[in-house]
Amino acid sequence: MTRWIILVFLFSATCANAEFTPVYSPQLDIKPTSGKITIDGVVEEGEWSSAAVASNFAEHNPGDQIQPPVDTKAMITYDADNLYISFICYDDPASIRASFCKRDRIFQDDNVLVCLDTYGDGATAFEIGANPYGIQGDLFFSAGNGEDMSYDLIYQTAGRITDQGWEVEFAIPFSSLRFPDQPEQIWKVDFWRNRSRDVRYQMSWAAYDRDESCWPCQWGTMRGLNNLTPAKGLELLPAIVSHQAGSRNEAGDFDNGSVVTRGSFTAKYGLSSNITLEGTIRPDFSQVESDAAQIDVNSRYALFYPEKRPFFMEGSDLFSTWFNAVYTRSINDPTVAGKITGRSGQTSFAVLSALDRNTAIIIPLEDNSRFVQNGESLSNIFRAKYEIGDQSSIGVVGTDRRYDEGGSGSLFGVDSRIRIDRNHQLEFQYLHSFTTEPEDSLLTADFHNETFDNGKYTQGFDGESFSGHGLYASFERDSRNWSFDFDYWDRSPTFRAENGFETFNSQRSGSFRTQYNFRFDDSPVLENILPSFFAQRSWNYDGLRKDDLIRIDFDSSFRWAQTGFHPRYEKSSEVFQGKRFNNLWSHHVCFRTTPSERIHFGGYLNYSNRIYYEGMVVGRQTDSGVWVDLRPWDRLLVETRFNNSRNRSLEGDETYFDGFITRTKISLQISRELSTRLVLQYNRFSETWEADPLLTYQLNPFSIFYIGSSRDYQLFSPNNNPEVSWQLSARQYFVKFQYLFRI
Repeated sequence: MTRWIILVFLFSATCANAEFTPVYSPQLDIKPTSGKITIDGVVEEGEWSSAAVASNFAEHNPGDQIQPPVDTKAMITYDADNLYISFICYDDPASIRASFCKRDRIFQDDNVLVCLDTYGDGATAFEIGANPYGIQGDLFFSAGNGEDMSYDLIYQTAGRITDQGWEVEFAIPFSSLRFPDQPEQIWKVDFWRNRSRDVRYQMSWAAYDRDESCWPCQWGTMRGLNNLTPAKGLELLPAIVSHQAGSRNEAGDFDNGSVVTRGSFTAKYGLSSNITLEGTIRPDFSQVESDAAQIDVNSRYALFYPEKRPFFMEGSDLFSTWFNAVYTRSINDPTVAGKITGRSGQTSFAVLSALDRNTAIIIPLEDNSRFVQNGESLSNIFRAKYEIGDQSSIGVVGTDRRYDEGGSGSLFGVDSRIRIDRNHQLEFQYLHSFTTEPEDSLLTADFHNETFDNGKYTQGFDGESFSGHGLYASFERDSRNWSFDFDYWDRSPTFRAENGFETFNSQRSGSFRTQYNFRFDDSPVLENILPSFFAQRSWNYDGLRKDDLIRIDFDSSFRWAQTGFHPRYEKSSEVFQGKRFNNLWSHHVCFRTTPSERIHFGGYLNYSNRIYYEGMVVGRQTDSGVWVDLRPWDRLLVETRFNNSRNRSLEGDETYFDGFITRTKISLQISRELSTRLVLQYNRFSETWEADPLLTYQLNPFSIFYIGSSRDYQLFSPNNNPEVSWQLSARQYFVKFQYLFRI
């Protein structure tokens, strides 16, 4: 009898799977809610009785539009102020991965996302998510740039784990979204569920064709949002900061500064549902996480750090182009700044102006870059992009920076992205720069008389004027399996981007990349193997062949613990300061794995013949690193990073450099609003320790209270004392209160 029951069950399951049909480009008609919805994580049938239902989710990773192992249902409705969404995620409660974490740290957990393309053209989209505890995580998608995790949006969520799985509720204010000012809204929408287990299972309401490179183009269509009142809200963000700094003097005594208290103020006004005006006075960014130290030894160019400051994040997708023409961190310490961002019809635009107290200047050269700290400057940045449709666009960008003590840098350019068909596209950008150097030889005393562009100009700031250009062109294919990319880059010797991050010039280069994705949908071991090939050749403006590079990669993903493995081989030659270096090579291997929700770790090893630039010789270099994320408790996260770099002579008898950087961040989420963290960092290259404790109370991304400290330690031997000891070299205490008023 038992045998027959098992056979009947297996036959029923097989028939059920055979009956599953994924739905491509689904349709959803919604209507206003018939009553009040309380966002408490309890999806009550009565509250959601008038909501439209999205079901029949399809698994598109690792399976290809097959029936998922678990069921999901999403419901959506709205009122005059909010869009309401709820998810019911069926699952074994014991298998659910969820952590009580800070905002935007949910993406290793089980999570759901509602994806909204409010203009319906595939150019930009909101991704608004939560984990089973209702902890939020959001992203902003833009064609050509992908997903931006630094984006923050105001919305309300609540979630809970149930006997049948978990459920979560959303209330998304229309004032937080941008959408056309028209009577009927027709939006592209999709509902996603990510389920991290042996692999990262991804399932959604809309099914996907893997041979279609446009992601939002395949979402469903939502109708029924009618007569929405365009938001014209005012947001006020005052902040008060008090801090005291101190440092150790040459005699070994510690000098404490006075307590300084100052206020800052930011205001944002929605001129319409799709245009926003924002201004700030004496902004303070002390709540921003400090940058993780990077190994800069033996580096020829300035190091890039991502933008984290909230004021500069709005419109950051627009400022991003193939050249780094706009790098908002070039506005180092603004006194006052203003910005307008928005969209009118098919045109998106952003205008940014800022007065900077301490301006950083990057001087790009053929073989390296220089870095100079100047005084005050005024920056004006303009960007506009016209969406032709189907993820095709044409744009313009303009920047201008004027220094108080003389000198300026301006740039203007055009760019375009043309999607030929579902798999092929063309990309193009041309920039022209105009530079007038400041006249201040003290700023460039270390290299004032060195020249560039065949001796036509000096590197020093002596008031010279010149112009230059940058050019990029690309033909690309992106498909289910086979992809390729032909690129051409051209930077003249006098090309500069004063408000950007362009660290070298005097180069023409052509490159080719191709890869093939072997998928193993039915394999119990492998998820996919992705071999790729890359080749590049570069010349300077004298026609000298500067660099040759060939690289072979072999990436693979396994169906165990979300494990990935990536070996690489690279062969190259390079001309530096007129000397050619041949027989440069590199062997690389890295891996990542998540054996459980409690641990996530990986590492890398590079073994190479690499130039030691200071000594103008080739050395044997080893770069290695490991990272471990431990979560012994769902409220406690310990993140550790260790990176080491060493370069020795080929004979092994001389060490050119050898050091490491280690960083540990311990985060405790006491409640949804209250958290504390401690960052410990040691830099062996500079022989410095850093300890940064912080206590945070956060109501939303912008209403925050902080109290914290930064403490730096160095080795001291005061008063010619032969004994050396670790002592506090610099310290700062700070308190900050910031609250968002939405009027």
